[in-house]
Amino acid sequence: MPTVFSKDKDMEPTSTSASAAGIAAWKAIGGLAGFGACGAGLATVVVMCVLRPRTQSEWVVGIISTVVASISGGAAVIQHYELHHWAQNPMGLVAMLGLTFACGLPGWAIVRWGFNFFDKRRKADILDIVDEVRGLARGERK
Repeated sequence: MPTVFSKDKDMEPTSTSASAAGIAAWKAIGGLAGFGACGAGLATVVVMCVLRPRTQSEWVVGIISTVVASISGGAAVIQHYELHHWAQNPMGLVAMLGLTFACGLPGWAIVRWGFNFFDKRRKADILDIVDEVRGLARGERK
C-alpha cells in the first residue's frame, strides 16, 4: 500500500527553506564575526592600494596589522560606546561594518611609522630610544 503523505509534512514553504539557507550562510561566514571580518578585509584592500608595501614582508605585516586594527579597534569602539544593540538591526550591522572598516585604516600606517622610527635607530641602545621617546612626549625635537 502506498504511503500517504500529508500536506503539513511534505510541503515546506519556500520562505522557510530560504530562511534556513540564509541562517546556514550566516553561520558559515561566522555570524557577526564574519561581518566584522568583511569590514577588516575591505580596509586592508584600501590601505594596500593607498600605501603600497615596498617588500613582500611589508605586505604581510600590512595585511595582519590592518585586519587586527579593524577587528580589535572596531570591537573597542563598540564596547566603549555600548553599541551592541546595533547588531539587532540590519542597518546597524551595516554601521558596524563601516566602523570596523574605519578602525582598520590607520592600523597599517601606525605600524609602518613605528617600523620606520625603529629602523632609523637600529644601532641605538634601548635607553637612548627611551630617552628620545620621552623627549618627544615632552615636545622636544632633535
